[in-house]
Amino acid sequence: MSNILEKIVAVKREEIAAAQASVPFAELRLTAESRDPADARDFVGALRAKQAAGLPAIIAEVKKASPSKGVIREHFVPADIARSYASNGAACLSVLTDVQFFQGGMPYLKQARAACNLPVLRKDFIVDAYQVLEAKAMGADCILLIAAILSAEQMQDLEALALSLGLAVLVEIHGRDELAAALTLKTPLLGINNRDLRTFDVSLRTTLDMLADLPEDRLVITESGIANHDDVTLLRNSGVPGFLIGEAFMRAPEPGVELARLFFASQH
Repeated sequence: MSNILEKIVAVKREEIAAAQASVPFAELRLTAESRDPADARDFVGALRAKQAAGLPAIIAEVKKASPSKGVIREHFVPADIARSYASNGAACLSVLTDVQFFQGGMPYLKQARAACNLPVLRKDFIVDAYQVLEAKAMGADCILLIAAILSAEQMQDLEALALSLGLAVLVEIHGRDELAAALTLKTPLLGINNRDLRTFDVSLRTTLDMLADLPEDRLVITESGIANHDDVTLLRNSGVPGFLIGEAFMRAPEPGVELARLFFASQH
C-alpha cells in the first residue's frame, strides 16, 4: 500500500473510532435496518438496463476535490449536479463521502440522491463493517470495496453484510494481481481503476489489457482517466460497457451536458 493509501486508511480508522463513540455499532445497525425497503434503488439493474439497450452504463460522479488535483469544482451544489446527470443519460451516481482528502461528505450523498431517482454509490475507502452500516443508514444503494486496501476475506465479509442490507457492491481493482481476490465476490460489478493508487499514474491500457481475462458474467466498469470522446470511443469499441467518470464532468460548466457530449454527441 502506498503512503497516500496508508494515510487515508489510518484516517478512516480514526474516523470510525470517533463515530462509534458517538453512535455505537448496534445503534447504527438498527438505523440501517430500519430504512424502508421500498426506498432502495437497484444499482446493478440500472447499469444492466443501459447495457441491454446497447447504451453506455455511466456512473457519474459528484466530486469536489481530490488529493492529486486539489479542488476540481468551486461551484459545488450536489443536488444540481445530480439533476444534470439524471437528465443527460447517467445510469447511476457516485458521491464522494470522504471529508479530509476529497472534501466530500455524507450530506452531499443525501442531497444528490434526493434530487433525482438514480441509484447512488457511496464512494469512500471502506475498511470496516461500521462504514457499510453508515452507507445504508445515509441512503446509499451501493458501496465500493477497493482490493488494494482489503484482503479477499475482508472483502467477502464486507460484501456479505452489504448484501444482507440490500446494498450492491462495486469491487475495484488496478491489476491482475488483485483480480483473483475480486472474483471471489458475488457481485457482478468489477471496476478497473486506470489510476495506480500508489503512484497516481493513469493509463487506459490498465482496463484494455485486462479485458480478455475477465469472466463474461462480470459487468466491467472502467474508472479514471477518461477525458475525451476518443477515450470513450476506444473503450466502447473494445467492449467496455461501464464507465465511472468524475473529473471530466466536474470541470465542465454543466456536468450532465458534458456527459451527453462525451457519450452521445454522435446521436445528435
